[in-house]
Amino acid sequence: MRAGSFAAAVALAGLAFLLVPIVITIVMSFSSASSLQFPPPGFSLRWYESFFGNPRWVEALVTSALLALVSSVIALVLGSLAAYGVARGRFPGRGLLEANFIAPMILPAIVIAVALYLFLAKVGLLGSALGLVLAHVILSAPFVIMVVGVAIRGFDQRIEQIAFTLGASRRQMVLRVLLPNLLPSLASAYILAFVSSFDEVIVTLFVAGTYETVPKRMFNELVLEVNPTITAIATIMIGVSLLATLLIALISGRRGVMGSMMGK
Repeated sequence: MRAGSFAAAVALAGLAFLLVPIVITIVMSFSSASSLQFPPPGFSLRWYESFFGNPRWVEALVTSALLALVSSVIALVLGSLAAYGVARGRFPGRGLLEANFIAPMILPAIVIAVALYLFLAKVGLLGSALGLVLAHVILSAPFVIMVVGVAIRGFDQRIEQIAFTLGASRRQMVLRVLLPNLLPSLASAYILAFVSSFDEVIVTLFVAGTYETVPKRMFNELVLEVNPTITAIATIMIGVSLLATLLIALISGRRGVMGSMMGK
């Protein structure tokens, strides 16, 4: 009992350690002070007005959203194909190939940033929109491969074989059998890919050129001065991450309910 109480206390302390800075940031984003001050002397929306009233911040927000939308769609398509090939394939080096696919999740971001900087400069895409999208696809695809790969491995391959036996083509099997069963996992993978792209800063700093995303502009602003507008932006990004987490939880819960109903 004492061991259980100690473990619970440690868990709560760890949770508090993670949550307290987030709560402080959110509270300070509504501060009426002209500088970072906690506790705030009063509450105001001035820093949100400063953010949405600044054309450069709004442009950076639009760039981040469009970049995340495009790169996550490409990552979802390519990552799902790669996940299916690894899960269903029977060829030498399959494990090594899968490890290569998820390497961007393991390697330090600065290593990937330098590698992409050199590669994109070599092919003439450094600082271009296409190069930026490709960089974010490389960073987002591993999330898709992991999530969709688990779902494909959990899907009974005999169902696919039965579809072929009944005369379905591969295209029909994919569209009518496989994809409907993978939709919750595909949706979760897309949300993870979107958030990872939207929050990315290190690789973006290396390869974006003149393009500004919200995280990149936040970093550049912090180098010059600590502007309280940063707290409003951080709160918005926290909200995006929490919304994504909630959506994934809802999708996972619905998938669990559907799975239990099918089991019955």
